[in-house]
Amino acid sequence: MMEVFLESALLLSGYATLWFCISIIIRRNDYADIAWGLGYVVLCAYHASVRPLHPVLIVCYLLILIWGIRLSVFLYQRNSRKTEDFRYLQWRKEWGKTFYWRSYLQVYLLQAFFLLVIISPVLFAVSVSTSSWSWYMLIGGIAWSIGFYWQSVGDYQLRQFIRQRKSKDEVLQTGLWRYSRHPNYFGEVIMWWGIYLVIWPLSGSWLFIIGPLTITVLIRYVSGVPMLERRYAKNQAFQEYKKRVPVLVPGLRP
Repeated sequence: MMEVFLESALLLSGYATLWFCISIIIRRNDYADIAWGLGYVVLCAYHASVRPLHPVLIVCYLLILIWGIRLSVFLYQRNSRKTEDFRYLQWRKEWGKTFYWRSYLQVYLLQAFFLLVIISPVLFAVSVSTSSWSWYMLIGGIAWSIGFYWQSVGDYQLRQFIRQRKSKDEVLQTGLWRYSRHPNYFGEVIMWWGIYLVIWPLSGSWLFIIGPLTITVLIRYVSGVPMLERRYAKNQAFQEYKKRVPVLVPGLRP
């Protein structure tokens, strides 16, 4: 198992360094978002090419491939049509002369670290020599499919809204956005819990619940919801919307 995690850490370090170099050339850091989904795909492709496949891995690789490519293509199409994302622009201003080394450490290498933690259930499955088909694969696949729907449809609805809105102060409150202030984030969380269910039958899998827990905490309390909602702190329409609609999970109280 240690060999699998060490190889993955080294590969992700090189991958992060490559994207850091690209960011210097193109002079924008928000392409780190594009690198996020592709990083999982690259890691899965590497292990699929050097280690035997078994049913759990086949399902996990397939789900990650679909998710990672869709997300990266979507983010590329979104980011290439506008200036650098506000989060990265803010850091560029705040970090000043320390911008480059802090970008490398706090954006690219830190992202690689979290990627490693989040995908740890799959890496654990890589270290297992064999597995059999189980109902957990179906249950996990269904959960993942629900999450994929929420993320992909939520992203599509947001993109259409941004194209058609008349003012930047307008707030999307239709479609899936009637039920959650961040349906795309809700979908991502559900997808990773679905992948965790796929590997659940493997002995010792409970140790790697750290994977879905990490993405849940990051999105809800660190880099996802809080950063976006701070941007709308002075938007009255959003504050009214916030009183009516749950932050993440549909059906919960706001």
